[in-house]
Amino acid sequence: MKPWIERQRHLIDFTAQSLARRKGKSLGLLFVYTLLVFVLASVALYTHALRNEATRVLAGAPEIVLQRLIAGRHDLVPPGYIERIGRIRGVQKIEGRLWGYYYDSVLKANYTFMVPADREIVPGEIVVGPALERTRGLSAGNGISFRAYSGELHTFIVAAVLAHESELVSADLVLMNEADFRRFFAYPDGHYTDIALWVANPLEVRNVGVKLLGTLPDSRPILREEVLRTYASIFDWREGMMLALLSAAILAFGIFAWEKAAGLSAEEKREIGILKAIGWETGDVIAMKFWEGFLVSLFAFLVGYVAAYVHVFHFEFTLFAPVLKGWAVLYPSFALTPQIDGLQVATLFVFTVLPYTAATLVPIWRAATTDPDTVMRS
Repeated sequence: MKPWIERQRHLIDFTAQSLARRKGKSLGLLFVYTLLVFVLASVALYTHALRNEATRVLAGAPEIVLQRLIAGRHDLVPPGYIERIGRIRGVQKIEGRLWGYYYDSVLKANYTFMVPADREIVPGEIVVGPALERTRGLSAGNGISFRAYSGELHTFIVAAVLAHESELVSADLVLMNEADFRRFFAYPDGHYTDIALWVANPLEVRNVGVKLLGTLPDSRPILREEVLRTYASIFDWREGMMLALLSAAILAFGIFAWEKAAGLSAEEKREIGILKAIGWETGDVIAMKFWEGFLVSLFAFLVGYVAAYVHVFHFEFTLFAPVLKGWAVLYPSFALTPQIDGLQVATLFVFTVLPYTAATLVPIWRAATTDPDTVMRS
């Protein structure tokens, strides 16, 4: 085993020196190769981190959200629904929620107005999200006015700004007192936007959803697992859309890499002929060329992946973030928790390293099995 390892070490040393003699070709290929890996790894890392972040955020979400439908559209939940839901076996906790969207003509952006269940807010005051603070120049103690859809102007005092760590879900959020919310949106007493439910046994969530449909035929229960699947589908679609846009660049690289790997220059052919003439075996020549392709592709993969990691988790995916974030005006600024999926790394490695390495073996096998004199004369 040790002689074989020593043999491979010497072959790697010779391959490295051979690459150094062809700096122009090697650096050009390495740059393009690294750039491709960087782009693909950036998209994969960012999408995977967003999926994990969505899963983490929704872990504390209600297991079921119940909406009322009128003519297929979302409508207010009238009084009495909470009491009827409470009689369904398996429901542990029920909470009527108040939230709605407000269009700000100043920023041409939508805000989410909401009454928090776990926080008391003084009437006449609001708590705003970090993106709203940043774009409107707000801070604690400032006043801000919103014109309701009825035309009436409402003025509020900013009591606090939500923590920047929560910006992924609170960028456009405005929290307010229940009485202020009902007055602003003209919500009648006892009505809610929807109802949040928690189930005692997580295995019975789907059964409780079926019971809700039986008890309230005009309702639509939305399960937390369905919301997670929707987020995953959105991220998959955006990732696929971006990779589709990059498909031309990927195809161009494939052609470039194949041409570089498959086309032996006259200098390389002479080198192979000389090696065969001085006693190198066909297996040694093939192994040398294998190490050449593998070292180039492995180095490009490592540099590209590390650069993508830094780009995603330290520079907030600056180059491609607008494509995958999806917010139109109020872009949240947040730091994703570094997430690396071993299967994702292995898949990227297989699709970027192995094809180029394999492409180097076909022409070198032909040259290595040809008579040395014929190779040097060609």
